[in-house]
Amino acid sequence: MELRPYQRECVDAIYAYLRSREGNPVAVLPTAAGKSVLIARICGDAVGLWNGRICVLSHVKELLEQTADKLRRLAPDVPIGFYSAGLGRRDVNHPVIVAGIQSVYRRACELGPFDLVLVDEVHLVGESDEGMFRQFLAEARVVNPHLRVIGLTATPFRLKSGPICGVERIFSEICYEVGVRELIAQGYLCPLRSKAGTARADTSALHVRGGEFVADEVETLMDDDALVRQACAEIVRETETRQAVLIFAAGVRHGLHVVEALRRDHGLECGFVCGTTPPAERDQIIARFRGEAGKDLFAERRPLKYLCNVNVLTTGFDAPNIDCVALLRPTMSPGLYYQMVGRSFRLHPGKTDALVLDFGGNILRHGPVDALQIHDKESGNGEAPAKECPNCHAVIHAAYAVCPECGHEFPPPEREKHDRQASTEGILSGQVTTTEHEVIDVVYRVHQKRGAGEDHPRTMRVDYYYSLHGFVSEWICFEHAGFARNKAEKWWLERSDEPLPESAEDAVAIAQAGRLCETLAVTVRHVAGEKYDRIINYRLGRKPSRLAEPEYVAADDDLVPF
Repeated sequence: MELRPYQRECVDAIYAYLRSREGNPVAVLPTAAGKSVLIARICGDAVGLWNGRICVLSHVKELLEQTADKLRRLAPDVPIGFYSAGLGRRDVNHPVIVAGIQSVYRRACELGPFDLVLVDEVHLVGESDEGMFRQFLAEARVVNPHLRVIGLTATPFRLKSGPICGVERIFSEICYEVGVRELIAQGYLCPLRSKAGTARADTSALHVRGGEFVADEVETLMDDDALVRQACAEIVRETETRQAVLIFAAGVRHGLHVVEALRRDHGLECGFVCGTTPPAERDQIIARFRGEAGKDLFAERRPLKYLCNVNVLTTGFDAPNIDCVALLRPTMSPGLYYQMVGRSFRLHPGKTDALVLDFGGNILRHGPVDALQIHDKESGNGEAPAKECPNCHAVIHAAYAVCPECGHEFPPPEREKHDRQASTEGILSGQVTTTEHEVIDVVYRVHQKRGAGEDHPRTMRVDYYYSLHGFVSEWICFEHAGFARNKAEKWWLERSDEPLPESAEDAVAIAQAGRLCETLAVTVRHVAGEKYDRIINYRLGRKPSRLAEPEYVAADDDLVPF
């Protein structure tokens, strides 16, 4: 069994940690990077080189079966047992035992001494499950005090956010990590891209419980008929040349609605699986989706291009032909977001890239899939949120729309949105997307940098609105010198024949008097993972004719109007 270079590095890093450190290490490799190969190599080394015993623990029954099957194929010379009450197997005498934690956490002594315990997909070990793992490991160390523990995962944080490594955690620290972007560049994972869209719906009213959006509220929001039909139309349009499209729905009712919309509006068959789908039916649907139906001529055995699922085809599901993932649900979980997108990482003949259609605002919420923004859970100390007034710098309650101290009006909050079609965010950090927005309004105002002195140069802030709450801004520096002033002069000459203003106040007064040409559209450059966008092009209307006599007066609060 030949390892890829990064797999070899990973195995070496694990062994080096075990030789030199006391803790429990975690190796982080992306989905589809070949964690099963690593497990097989470690099991083979433990048995063949060191005459040891190893227990491979998993949290999900389906993963148990997959892990055992893969190990038998990858390490055929290693005797592998299986312990799962749910699957009716209780092997105890094999050098390698693949076990479900629910079945063995009280039976460590019955299984005999282990030298290594390997926990696969450790991000699935939730806070409520840690007790079972701790009990099993404590009893296993009674049998063998020298027991070592290794974790493997693609996402080193729990599905409800929060790191899996730490002082009070089962696992101590990450000993090896390789990223999605790196493996794409090396040709081991499929390139990714995301698609921009325009139709939006508001998720700001959704409540959060236990670190995740309330499921019933999410399904009610996403199950809107107009949203479903528009999203399905977008999916069909963007996947005409795709091989296999995996759709993640917000609930069973929503998933069946999607299936029906694809059938009714587009004449397309879409499979559907959820937690209650009978195993035999689920296996048949998945086989068709994977293209494993063979040459059977019956209609129900034809290959299946579209497959919609609810919470069952995330971690551990393997279908290399997937070249489009449609996220028809928002999630607060960076881990779940990663696992959904990760279904498209694998290479496959005829697959040049994978398209991520994000209908839940997940890319914008969590960031690029190779640079996820992980936030610790809120402290819950009960303190009311606050904000600072930019005018008088008073610290006031966040709910105030008008500052009670000086009367400053706060702009409406920018609501978190999700796309019915797809977000504009790149799916990998560093990816550049350019989007042209039709401009519906332009707002000009004088901007003073917060905390700057009275003599500090001011700028003219220009906000280009392309939707009710969507806008992009730029700052024109008439009061600066050097490059900033030269850039401001060029900007002005492209829009007006009026004399160059010497101050931000003059520029705003002229602009508000209608003496600049209309901005019809702006092209925005966005780099995934970066906070601010950049305007790189404009579509402008005709310049207004220059006035013989000025019809504007520079704004000046000290000017007496009589």
